Amino acid sequence: MTYTLYIGDRMYSSWSLRGWLMLEKFSLPYDAQLVGLYSGTMAQDLADLAPARLVPTLKLPDGTVVGETMAMAETLAERHPDAGFWPQDAASRATARWLCAEMAAGFSALRSACPMQLSHIWQGFQPSEAVLADLRRIEALFAHARKISGHATGPLFGAYSLAEVFYTPVAARIVGYDLPVSDATRAYCIDLLRDPAVLSWQEAAREVRYDPEPYLLDLDRKPWAL
Repeated sequence: MTYTLYIGDRMYSSWSLRGWLMLEKFSLPYDAQLVGLYSGTMAQDLADLAPARLVPTLKLPDGTVVGETMAMAETLAERHPDAGFWPQDAASRATARWLCAEMAAGFSALRSACPMQLSHIWQGFQPSEAVLADLRRIEALFAHARKISGHATGPLFGAYSLAEVFYTPVAARIVGYDLPVSDATRAYCIDLLRDPAVLSWQEAAREVRYDPEPYLLDLDRKPWAL
């Protein structure tokens, strides 16, 4: 019953982090296979999984291949109904699905301007109006989730769910670029990034050095210390 998860570089692949958290946080057995996202071998590494062409890609124990994180999330939730992937309450569950789907399909300005990196915190980054609009939308969704769930702090729906999985890379962008958000949103982001599973992913990410460094900015930086 072991899953095989194909991931890209831990330091920068936000989608891979999302796929990995689905397995790690819900205690499912898996093997992780690193794909050459930045070394140029990704197409070759994924050739046997066609038509999959991006990371993460999940191979089920029976050999079925699943791409796209929303499809992976629903497949795992269906296969493990007692694992707690989605909130138990129906309204919270529907809202969590909404938040995850919008994250997977949206926030293109934030994703483009602020690629995830877990190395340091950029100082002096100036977000565009489009990035600020994405941040306002994210905060509106968080506020709505908390209104539906009745939980003002901690996981959006009371217990860790796929909502936290999908928004952990968003949290890394907000913190990694020191973006302007409310104190409540920043506290939630820091909670996500202090999760032991995320810290172990970050520790593994730091074992790899890049020359040249991807997504380099002409800005000061400070250590990633939360």
